[in-house]
Amino acid sequence: MSPPRVSRSWLARTATAAAAGIAMWAAFPPRNWWFLAVLGLGLLFAALFVGAPRARTGAWVGFVFGLAFFVPLLPWIGVYVGPLPWLALAAILAGYLALFGAIATVTMRLPVPPVWFTVSWVLVEALRSAFPFGGFPWGRTAFSQVDGPLLPLASVLGAPGLSAGVALFGSSVAWLLVVLVRAYRRTSTGTTWTPIPDSEGPVLPERSSGVVRIATTAVAIALLAPIAAIAATPASLDRNIATTSARIGAVQGNVPRLGLDFNAQRRAVLDNHVRTTMAYGGAIDSGQTEQPDFVLWPENASDISPLDNADAAAEITAASEAVDAPILVGTLIHNPDGRPTNSVLVWDGARGPVARYDKHIVQPFGEYLPWRPFFRLFSSYADMAGDFRPGTGPTVVDVPGRSGTVTVGVATCWEVAFDRAARQSVREGAQMLFVPTNNATFGRTEMTYQQLAMSQVRAVEHGRAVVVAATSGVSAVIEPDGSISRQSGVFTSDVLTGRLPLHDDMTLATRLGPWPEVLAIIAAVAGLLFALRSRTRFSLRPRRVAARATGDTKELDGIGD
Repeated sequence: MSPPRVSRSWLARTATAAAAGIAMWAAFPPRNWWFLAVLGLGLLFAALFVGAPRARTGAWVGFVFGLAFFVPLLPWIGVYVGPLPWLALAAILAGYLALFGAIATVTMRLPVPPVWFTVSWVLVEALRSAFPFGGFPWGRTAFSQVDGPLLPLASVLGAPGLSAGVALFGSSVAWLLVVLVRAYRRTSTGTTWTPIPDSEGPVLPERSSGVVRIATTAVAIALLAPIAAIAATPASLDRNIATTSARIGAVQGNVPRLGLDFNAQRRAVLDNHVRTTMAYGGAIDSGQTEQPDFVLWPENASDISPLDNADAAAEITAASEAVDAPILVGTLIHNPDGRPTNSVLVWDGARGPVARYDKHIVQPFGEYLPWRPFFRLFSSYADMAGDFRPGTGPTVVDVPGRSGTVTVGVATCWEVAFDRAARQSVREGAQMLFVPTNNATFGRTEMTYQQLAMSQVRAVEHGRAVVVAATSGVSAVIEPDGSISRQSGVFTSDVLTGRLPLHDDMTLATRLGPWPEVLAIIAAVAGLLFALRSRTRFSLRPRRVAARATGDTKELDGIGD
């Protein structure tokens, strides 16, 4: 006995959702197959649109997509703490995609479904990037596009706009194909169209042609939008427009060992960075490389605070004198309230610390542990989490360079995933961005490459050069167009040098700030409320009537599964 049609439809949707999630994962670094994100969201659109499934089916489709995407994306979470945190986080994030599936299924019954698919996608990405515990933006669609032609959208509408561009492109192409296939089937079967009163919403040939035109227009807009973005903000993509520049050296000193306890040898980590910087100073003295305006060390380069430890201060001073330039030092500072801050000190060999930045967005389950007594029940690693205090004040530091003071925006490690971090720095006058990071606790996983892509998006979003200094790799020098001009390996010592353009202008994305995302969220919520209030009868009834008029039994069977 053959299985019921609904069961076959459910299995087909499930398989399509799983394939879509895997395609989305493959779009992310280190593969960078950006086009698979477009394909993945196109498949997800088809799974949620064809046959007009119920909201609960849409939720299931979204959940399957989320699992197929996040499970292979995030294994670095559990590389040293076991699979439970990794799989639990993947399941929670898949829950957000289940919410998306339910919302999109309902709102896509409104006219021009790709628009509602897109704004619903932006809504749910915003939700999981903010809640709970400050959110988890990892895996945002925008971060899969560093090698793709849609990347310039970030300079106009920010990272949320880039995510929206991918969603609109994929869903519009899928919608156009669905419409064309339906039109072909009706034509090939020689269907005779029976007039139906307009109040019932007939799907007449003229209306079908109109839908094709709308779908084609949506695809064209999605393709032309990046070109318009380049025209709107040429400075953000031209590395030669800046009138001033600074020569930098980014030091990757490496760590003595991998794992969660890499920093048990804090002095060895500091010594590694001092030794590598001293060698850099020797190369400068011998004329092998040019004198830098300043040098950048990564996060945790000196977890022995030079403000409290005279030996650490002396080592950093000696390194600064060796290169005859200030060093931006990633360190931990112990505060009077007993809670440390993850800080960057601008250390001048002659004057000591001249500026300081304390990390504003501290990482849950790493730098602090919410609900500590509760999570202690599930993992023996819970007590290894810190109790860091979030920083306040400016997100920029003024660095005295050889050619004048340079205003550097700092987004330490985890912070680069959040839109507000880099945006605040640029609005406060940052001429370039600095991302000190420590990825040693994640071993040789894909995490470091996924994070590097975030810095590339930020470069384009704000039209700024970005320097990523990593304790153990990957360190990189990123141009304002998002391209990587220099890059280190992992678990090796290295020094990356280069002259970076310094920009004072702002891209449209920086000026607009969060407003494009806010408007998309408002549109998604309004569309959902309108669709729920209308109980979707205006959408489903015309399709039932038209299907009965044309004798399309497959269409009738597919509606509402």
